[in-house]
Amino acid sequence: MKILAIPLLMVWGAVQAAQPLSQADTKSAMELAKNNGCFSCHSTAEKVVGPSYSSVAAKYSDDKDAVASLVQSIQYGSKGKWGRIPMPPHASLGKDDLNLLARWILTVEK
Repeated sequence: MKILAIPLLMVWGAVQAAQPLSQADTKSAMELAKNNGCFSCHSTAEKVVGPSYSSVAAKYSDDKDAVASLVQSIQYGSKGKWGRIPMPPHASLGKDDLNLLARWILTVEK
């Protein structure tokens, strides 16, 4: 049974990533970003401390594993992807919140 769990989770993640966000999901993701201090370092269109969300979306636009990559960066932080300033981890966010934030970031356009 464990052997099937990993591929099924991968398929579920790919299906979730492919689904467009509803207006409610977009609003929830923006509130989540606001409440967790994300807008202190990021904005939707311009670089602040970290890259703009539109730049992140553009960078990952052809990456089939983009949601998983962003979830990992949000949850554990990152260093060196966008310069010398590291992104702090947001380890207290749950799996669903991490997934929602990652999916939302990938929809942000300039």
